[in-house]
Amino acid sequence: MNEVVGRDDLLLVTLDTLRFDVAEELAAAGRIPHLARHLPGGRWEKRHAPGSFTYASHQAIFAGFLPTPAVPGSHPRLFAARFGGSETTADRTFVFDTPDLVSGLAAAGYHTVCVGGVGFFNRRGALGSVLPGLFQESHWEPEFGVASPASFEAQIARAEKTVAGLDRDRRLFLFVNVAALHQPNWFHLPGATREAGDSRATHAAALEYVDRHIGRLFAAASSRRRCFTIVCSDHGTTYGDDGWTGHRLGHEAVWTVPYAHFFLDHGGPR
Repeated sequence: MNEVVGRDDLLLVTLDTLRFDVAEELAAAGRIPHLARHLPGGRWEKRHAPGSFTYASHQAIFAGFLPTPAVPGSHPRLFAARFGGSETTADRTFVFDTPDLVSGLAAAGYHTVCVGGVGFFNRRGALGSVLPGLFQESHWEPEFGVASPASFEAQIARAEKTVAGLDRDRRLFLFVNVAALHQPNWFHLPGATREAGDSRATHAAALEYVDRHIGRLFAAASSRRRCFTIVCSDHGTTYGDDGWTGHRLGHEAVWTVPYAHFFLDHGGPR
């Protein structure tokens, strides 16, 4: 990462609330072709989330604690704050001297941009201002939020406009919190109703919706130069699993998340 930071643009996409099992099944079945073509070997990596809900997980992610590989062992991190005794900071880790990765990248010359999705990014109160407040530029509109059936399209349009207006010589760290997977998501499945509510099937349909449009986001992020990209979930959620519904709880469906990182070549296929 010490070679990447300062040379490439960076994109971090959190597919908020996406379950690993659903992501894995859709990739294997060919139902998310635009994402799958970028996944190493066409598969998601199974990882453990650093938190069981959006706020906690993103606080950890922005401190350099991305989801951890779901196998035993010490796993060196891509990014880390300078911290004495850290056992996951390696020679290849980009180490920053600020409290969080966002300001660390800003200190390295990056313009930092947040395109928020769920309520923790809406700036409508003190709590919803903490995470977007880390960035030099942040955006949220009701059309980006969980209640909008076209939320991801609206977020991409904002990202495209922001990237197009940035000085081409300035490095970019673009963060997008995708709200489409979060409940309510019933409206992404044809024939589903508000009365029937959300289900594992509507969750899967929401991921297919994201996949249909994510090529535009990848094209914007790599329109200026090569872009190092991380796509992951911040936590999963439950739909009646073992009697549980929702997240902010300690269930396998909540703690286990999909993860991938890869390069998007400038002008390459989407």
